Amino acid sequence: MLIAPATSTTLGTAMADPRSWRAEWPRTDFAQHTVPWAEIKSGGPRKDGIPSIDKPRFEQLKDGTATGWAAAIGHAEPVISLVIGGDARAYPLRVLIWHEIANDVVGGTPVAVTYCPLCNASVVFERRVESRVLDFGTTGKLRNSDLVMYDRQTESWWQQFGGDAIVGVMHGKRLRVVPSRLESFDRFGQRFPQGHVLIPNDPAARNYGANPYVGYDTKGQMPFLYDGSLPDGIEPMERVIAVETKPGYHEAWSLPLLRERGTIESGNIILKWEAGQTSALDEASVAGGRDIGNVVVQRQQEGRLSDIPYDVPFAFAFHAFRPNSPIHK
Repeated sequence: MLIAPATSTTLGTAMADPRSWRAEWPRTDFAQHTVPWAEIKSGGPRKDGIPSIDKPRFEQLKDGTATGWAAAIGHAEPVISLVIGGDARAYPLRVLIWHEIANDVVGGTPVAVTYCPLCNASVVFERRVESRVLDFGTTGKLRNSDLVMYDRQTESWWQQFGGDAIVGVMHGKRLRVVPSRLESFDRFGQRFPQGHVLIPNDPAARNYGANPYVGYDTKGQMPFLYDGSLPDGIEPMERVIAVETKPGYHEAWSLPLLRERGTIESGNIILKWEAGQTSALDEASVAGGRDIGNVVVQRQQEGRLSDIPYDVPFAFAFHAFRPNSPIHK
């Protein structure tokens, strides 16, 4: 949510209360939910107070070089990169940090590209559930400090971490995660010299390039509006690489461990780290953050490597949503 952590500890602390939400959410079926109401909190903004991007605009790279608005993006700045059917697109965190959701169609597949700054969770979902295509917005609510989304077709609420529907008629359903990478803008341009880059619909609408969460991922910091347990032996705001290594089985590796080793192999899954990506949540500018490096997670089958879904959230968030899953340190 767009509240600087250093000044926000007294804001947005209202606990969930479906009775008070009905005027704002008349179409949501609150009789159906999969989580306790006490776990959901107001993050401050109201419904769509953080506006999703519903008609995304793009600029095309020219032989790996950005022109126009995208030329201001730093080489090491983080982007969520997505490739479907040869259609390669980059979604800069300098944009998504202000919008959190981009509804798009990539390679003919309807997707929601999502980023929750409070958890550092960057996940791409397919928007098709059974035979219906959904469009997503922000509720203004948090659970375990993570973004709670809603779909505009049924106004059911969905957890961004994992893509589960937790309130409404869609409760119990889950969005399919689409493989993507969180990588530097330069690496995206090297991989896809003619790729497309998301740009704001109105470049003057936000202070794009600025970080409204200065120092949020520094050592000793605590997560916003989170009162759950913390993982043992690791800073709550340390990044981890989260992977579903087997169906229904999740594991995470600390970023310092992967950075130290460079490569980690777990069965047929290979994790790799290379320097050259800034933290979006460190300094006042996204481009000025410290180098946290690039992570790639792939599966090796029959001598070939292919990307699989992964995320690089904070340790507290992985622990909150996967309390019985290991964090390798």
